[in-house]
Amino acid sequence: MKKFKWILMALVAIPLLNSCGYNKMVELREGVDAQWAQVENVYQRRADLIPNLVATVKGYASHEQETLEGVIEARSKATGININANEINEESMKQFQQAQAGLTSALSRLMVVVEQYPDLKANQSFLDLQAQLEGTENRITVERNKFNETTRGYNTYISKFPQNIIAGMFSFSRKPYFEAEAGSQKAPQVQF
Repeated sequence: MKKFKWILMALVAIPLLNSCGYNKMVELREGVDAQWAQVENVYQRRADLIPNLVATVKGYASHEQETLEGVIEARSKATGININANEINEESMKQFQQAQAGLTSALSRLMVVVEQYPDLKANQSFLDLQAQLEGTENRITVERNKFNETTRGYNTYISKFPQNIIAGMFSFSRKPYFEAEAGSQKAPQVQF
């Protein structure tokens, strides 16, 4: 009799869970996780370009050691933060973004140094690396936007009734978004 009771409960529960969107929640969460992997992929591409960029600049501007070491250190910090897609939360996202912002800042300082070396700016290897880095920065922007869109779809779905009940029962929680860096809403001042 107990077996029959469990079978009957399962026959009722499975369609109920499905109609309340459990499978859709799994699908959407997997979409967020897959998109997060793509974000990490493009950030890794940027990190992989940096040693070649630093080596090229070092050949021309070896006395700019402090700037070169800053880029290497920032790259190390950025690649040292790995977030499992299942463990993305506000704090881990903030740490990830801070490390990536540090690397972006170090790369910007490196590009300022490059401006002082006309021979380096004309070097084909450097120009190729610079073009790849620019392309990668664009890819990062695209993938971050896709991540935010995918996350918005997931967060919206698990927040709606009756899905929010099922989401709570099975620990489907909101995922954080990429956010603009503090102060980025202000346009930079250009003075001549």
